Amino acid sequence: MAASVYCSGKVLRTFGRNCQSKNANTLFLRCASTSQKRKASSKGATPKQTGRNIVLVEGVRTPFLMAGTSYADLLSHDLQRGALEGLVSRTGISKDAVDHIIIGTVIQEVKTSNIAREAALGAGFSDKTPCHTVTMACISSNQAITAGIGLIASGQCDTVIAGGVEFMSDVPIRLSRPLRKTLLTLNKAKSLGARLGLLSKIRPNFLSPELPAVAEFSTGESMGHSGDRLAASFGISRQEQDEFALRSHTMAHTAASAGKLEDIVPYKVPGRTVTVSADNGIRVSTPQQMAKLKPAFIKPHGTVTAANASFLTDGASACLIMSEEKALAMGFKPKAYLREFVYVSQDPKDQLLLGPTYATPKVLDKAGLKMEDIDVFEYHEAFAGQILANLKAMDSDWFAQNYMGRTSKVGVPPMEKFNTWGGSLSIGHPFGATGVRLITTAANRLQKEGGQYGLIAACAAGGLGHAAIVERYPS
Repeated sequence: MAASVYCSGKVLRTFGRNCQSKNANTLFLRCASTSQKRKASSKGATPKQTGRNIVLVEGVRTPFLMAGTSYADLLSHDLQRGALEGLVSRTGISKDAVDHIIIGTVIQEVKTSNIAREAALGAGFSDKTPCHTVTMACISSNQAITAGIGLIASGQCDTVIAGGVEFMSDVPIRLSRPLRKTLLTLNKAKSLGARLGLLSKIRPNFLSPELPAVAEFSTGESMGHSGDRLAASFGISRQEQDEFALRSHTMAHTAASAGKLEDIVPYKVPGRTVTVSADNGIRVSTPQQMAKLKPAFIKPHGTVTAANASFLTDGASACLIMSEEKALAMGFKPKAYLREFVYVSQDPKDQLLLGPTYATPKVLDKAGLKMEDIDVFEYHEAFAGQILANLKAMDSDWFAQNYMGRTSKVGVPPMEKFNTWGGSLSIGHPFGATGVRLITTAANRLQKEGGQYGLIAACAAGGLGHAAIVERYPS
């Protein structure tokens, strides 16, 4: 089907044709950088020198599981508590030494609206430790990390735990609004007659529940639908998407088999004898099997399927970030310096998933680096088509000039450096937890591979995006 069927008049009809230019709305947040003189990269680039050194000491996560499997009977704070406990066990940090805890999440459980606080108390942290919860769609734990960076950079804290959680096995389902209004009014009725009168107004259609959906409030469109249109706009075939998804699963399987996914901490499921120690969504298929699946969103001509999209996932993550001087004073060996970061935003209808394209050059410019200076790339994989669309946009002078206000293209990450331990398509994507996985994986890869700089990037609902630079801590 022609790409124009999927596209609105505001952006690409078919990739490469002229269309209306649109500048991204970008929010820059300053990251604390090194005050010491760092070794220049091979291209002579050095990070900015703007303040305290802030380091990633360690990052962990529970195994990421497909929704409705071994975690199905839990609550989200159970998983986040497990991640916090795993971080404490892995690092040996005293719970009393933590100045602040920040947790990201997307779909709130109403019983634990400040899930950071409830999970921290459940994990045995002091009731004197402040905790707060943030949300920024799929980059919620990215926001938790950068909020922690801000607290440390400003001198408010030296030691922060940042993390995130998502629990898709039991999302809130609401009563219809007419029924909610009736029941709330019924609760205030003072007489039996008044109550009976209100009950008599309830109609059968009131009983239809409001089911949650992974959809944009501003457009009413599901993210999968947007992913389909984006792939069509950039001329990305079903075969290309399936091949990339197969790459993700194959690399995740290889990394897991080699013991490289060391950020996982085993999780004992409360009330059961089950201890989960591995992700369960990594499944290496074949092109023939993947080709049999039907389109999931736009039928019958869409190209996004269950095989080339990230699946609904339960999981939690947590990382320990500190000022360098505090970490060394406490005897820790950091994994990485946390350098520059940016947040970006675009049109949530036509450029919903292009956050990495806009964020990547901005964070490189802030850090004084170039694409060739980066040794490790960790990009969030919402859909195979989303990743491939970003790579095509980043490799286009036309897109850079017409949409980004740049004179030339961003450039494409070399695939031999890109998500080589798998990504969200295979490992899973608990909305609020993925950011910590990205930054921890980048740091772990730098340590194992001997590179200097890593770049993480992610898209998010609302047309948002994030990118950050990490630097390997010297041995």
